[in-house]
Amino acid sequence: MSSQTTCITLCKYDTLAGKAWAFWMMQAAHGMLAEAEGLTFYKLMGSGKGNGFNPWPDWSTYAVLTTWQDEAAARAWTASPLYRRYADKTDQIATLYMRCIKSHGEWSAQQPFEVSSHLDPNIATVAVTTRATIKVKHLRKFWRYVPTSSRPIHSETPGLLYTKGIGEVPVINMATFSVWADMDCVKAYAYGSKEHQTAIKMTRQHDWYSEELFARWQVFDVVGQWEGLRV
Repeated sequence: MSSQTTCITLCKYDTLAGKAWAFWMMQAAHGMLAEAEGLTFYKLMGSGKGNGFNPWPDWSTYAVLTTWQDEAAARAWTASPLYRRYADKTDQIATLYMRCIKSHGEWSAQQPFEVSSHLDPNIATVAVTTRATIKVKHLRKFWRYVPTSSRPIHSETPGLLYTKGIGEVPVINMATFSVWADMDCVKAYAYGSKEHQTAIKMTRQHDWYSEELFARWQVFDVVGQWEGLRV
């Protein structure tokens, strides 16, 4: 059990200059994050068009995933000079503070997320992260099927507050990040969607991924504004 806290910072850029700066920061921010005290894991990610998996980039939306030793270190992130640089350049920014409920698999050959010992039974809001590296030989088949498997989450899925396809490298590395009203809504989608179940079956059958990770989080705070997200 752990006091680890994970943040996902969502950034939206409306102008061409802002989008160019965000793309540049996908490399430039590495050195700045390396100096952050209490940081145990991070990923700089772009996003795909729309809300689900999409190999075509959405140049307006980026995400910074950071995992910290404890909440105090995580709170320092949103007060840091680097975070202020992001805030000054974005047209919209929000950070979700999360504690890990469950995580299995690997990300960059490690399991970076520890189950939290500080889960609050009075907080229902949950986030789900699924992340994978697609084997090159399966890329065409995977991307041909994904639009079908992800279609149900584009509709008025009960309890879905937000969803976005994100990833470190377009086409090959992909992840979804979604926020839900409660765990019952997550389970209803996971077990009630025929397309979702078929996608899981095909993943096992075709061995699409060289690496994958699944994590569930309790969202205990949101700093900033992002499409109505709140706890």
